[in-house]
Amino acid sequence: MEIWINPACSKCRSALSLLDEEGAQYTIRHYLEEPPTVRELEEVLRRLGLEPWDVARVGEPVAAELGMASWPCDERNRGRWVEAMAAHPVLIQRPIITADDGTAVVGRSPESVRSVLPRAENPAGEPS
Repeated sequence: MEIWINPACSKCRSALSLLDEEGAQYTIRHYLEEPPTVRELEEVLRRLGLEPWDVARVGEPVAAELGMASWPCDERNRGRWVEAMAAHPVLIQRPIITADDGTAVVGRSPESVRSVLPRAENPAGEPS
């Protein structure tokens, strides 16, 4: 499991605390220091089942500079959104957690973070 965080973000710190409480094994990626590539963003979006405009932080000053609020949210402009987010990772919603089972979530709530944790099994081998 990998979690993309900004250490200054309270939602990221909360997600990390919850993962620690649950004993989860994870790797931290400081995505502002190690920005994802366009290819990585495309893969994460596929795993999330979302479009780039669904996870874009359009309230950021750089979004205003780029005029993102007026960009069409359609397939023709999809690449433009992804490229902007790769060039300016502050535009990416956080935290994003990619689970080992291929799923991913934007972990802004305890429920979303818990949704990617491996399910514990009881002695009979059935999910608990």
